[in-house]
Formats: sequence, structure tokens, C-alpha cells
Amino acid sequence: MYGEQYFLLAAVLVTGLSAWFDWRTGEIPNWLTLGPLALAPVAHAGFGFAREGWSAAGQGFAFSIVGIITCGVIPIFLYRSGAIGGGDVKLLGAMGAMLRPMIGIETEMYSFIVAALYAPVRLAYEGKLLKTLGNSLLLVRNVFVPKEKRRELTTEMMSELRFGPSIFVATLIAILLHWRV
Repeated sequence: MYGEQYFLLAAVLVTGLSAWFDWRTGEIPNWLTLGPLALAPVAHAGFGFAREGWSAAGQGFAFSIVGIITCGVIPIFLYRSGAIGGGDVKLLGAMGAMLRPMIGIETEMYSFIVAALYAPVRLAYEGKLLKTLGNSLLLVRNVFVPKEKRRELTTEMMSELRFGPSIFVATLIAILLHWRV
């Protein structure tokens, strides 16, 4: 592996800052996600070229682009359904660019697991767990009943969860599992 630790550290830095912004403001700045999306493929190519020449440069660039695509597909569908925000999509794509497909997908999977473990704890703490579970059952029920018998869920009935901190924790987990001295 060439310069892998630099990319792992960059991923921790980017997700850490993103988690902080997301927690405080509910938004992840574009400069924090679009920068790594643009620079990571070039950096992977540079490290590849320095190590083994043009072939490795092309491979590093290509794997970084494949990482963006593979780590962006599912989040794009979730964004289109209103489940996550655009900053989360860009951040997960940036993780794919920096960590490449394998570790990027692993980080993405861990982030969904962290969010799934954190959400019920937070909802229980806020006293909203049972109401949210009822709303979830209502959403499932609406799929199976005719349109005239469906019950509408308003935005106020939904719960919001900031996803940036989950991505940060997931990145730390992936980094700990892949760090080599």
C-alpha cells in the first residue's frame, strides 16, 4: 500500500470536521466534502506514480473514482427518498474517494450500523421511541392499503437524526481495523 495512512488520517480529519458542523448546524459545508471528492483521485494518482509509475497512477485514480461511485449509489437513493441530506451523500462519496471502494463501503456500512444503534437510544432518551415505532409501522401499513385508506404522516411526526457523527464514528472504526504500522 502506498501512502494509505495519509488517506486514513485525512478521512478522520474530514469526517471529524463534518460531524462537528453537522451536529452544530445541521449542514455539512460543501468545501469540506467537494474538496476531498476532487483532490483524492489526483492524490491517489500522485502516490501511485511516485511509487510505481504511470500504471499505478492510473490504477490509483481509477480506484478512487470507483470508490466515489460505489459509496455514492445507495446514499443517492436515500437522498432522493428524503432519508438523508445532500451533505451526507457528498461526505460518503468523499470517503469512497479517499478510502477507495473496499474500505469506503465498509465505512458506509458501519455508519448505517452506528446510526441504527444510536437512534433508538436517543429516541428513548427523548421519550419518542414508541411514537416513532408507531409511525414506522404506519409507513409500512400504507404500502399495503389502498390510497383512500392510507393515513398521511406529516413532517412533524417524523424524527431527525444528524448522520455526520455516525459517519465519523464509523470512519474511526474502519481506520482502527485497517491501520498498519
